[in-house]
Amino acid sequence: MIAAMPLMIIPFILYNLAMLGLMGDGGIAVLKHDIIVLSMLSGAIWSMALGDLFIVIALIVLFFEILKATRTGPGNLINHILSMLVFIAFLVEFLLVQDAATQVFFILMTIALIDVIGGFAVSIRSAGRDVSIGL
Repeated sequence: MIAAMPLMIIPFILYNLAMLGLMGDGGIAVLKHDIIVLSMLSGAIWSMALGDLFIVIALIVLFFEILKATRTGPGNLINHILSMLVFIAFLVEFLLVQDAATQVFFILMTIALIDVIGGFAVSIRSAGRDVSIGL
């Protein structure tokens, strides 16, 4: 049953923890703090803020969600339903919560939508290949 849990809940929880001020600085201002700053060989300075890290985490999670969608089994439908509920939670929070109206949250919500659509598409495609016609 744990395999049916949608992994997109991880970025959702991380953003909400930051929004509640549990990651420091009280609120979403912490998303703009640089967590990685590197000097490149070209002389440029590359930095990654916490909000950018959330997006990278969501993209990695999306990769694993698409891999999970290729499996066929009883927990697959539950995973799709829960992924849809996670997307709905993203959408409702984006529309109703003032601190969720940010670019980072919108990108996370878009990744959750791609997870839902991609998961259904991959599952339908792989399920169609599992059906054998006795010709």
